[in-house]
Amino acid sequence: MRADARLNRQRILVAARAVFAERGIDAPVTAVATRAGVGVATLYRRFPTRDDLLRAAFAEQTQTCSRVLAEAAADPDPWRGFCRLVETVCALQSDERAFPAAFLAAFPDAAHAHADARGGAERDALTLVRRAQAAGALRPDFHPADLGIVFLANGGLVAALPGDRSASRRLVAYLLEAFRARPTRGPLPSPVPLRLGRLPLITGGLRGGVRRVAEPARDHSDRSSATLGGPDGRNER
Repeated sequence: MRADARLNRQRILVAARAVFAERGIDAPVTAVATRAGVGVATLYRRFPTRDDLLRAAFAEQTQTCSRVLAEAAADPDPWRGFCRLVETVCALQSDERAFPAAFLAAFPDAAHAHADARGGAERDALTLVRRAQAAGALRPDFHPADLGIVFLANGGLVAALPGDRSASRRLVAYLLEAFRARPTRGPLPSPVPLRLGRLPLITGGLRGGVRRVAEPARDHSDRSSATLGGPDGRNER
């Protein structure tokens, strides 16, 4: 590949990660081309389909996830490996907000070419969880599927507070402490200065955006019976 072609390819990938983070993975590829400063035809010559662009844009992050999982599963200290996996993936979510959705879109369940890789990842995760439980470090009722809940929760937080890694670090510290078979009550990362009345709400699912819901107008009338239930506590319709 010529030097100018390599430079264009790199520009496209950098632009794709930025556009997908800002506008979601359904953003038009024309926006990527514009951000990269190349023509749409140039983009399509390098990446004929959106999936090709997604895979290439987040190839490094995908490889990092696979490597960290394999290393965590092989760590002589299973709890250390477990913590490293959770912390690394959650940090990656903070750095590349579009990566989780891009990964799911680029590697759908029906893609047989990636079935072996997914199966290997699931086996590594199961091995890691079982080893940490056998060592008495991870609570016995933790299920490997709970890792998905962790990453979904962190992904929602990252989407709501882009650019603020401190909230993600505190959430991860809370979760890891809760997962310990014997909690240590160690210090958590510093609290995040958030006002509860101004929290953003996620309203569009994995591919949706974030919007701040306006506070409702104050109504001094007592409507608790209509909204929360009647005098006996039962919901009324």
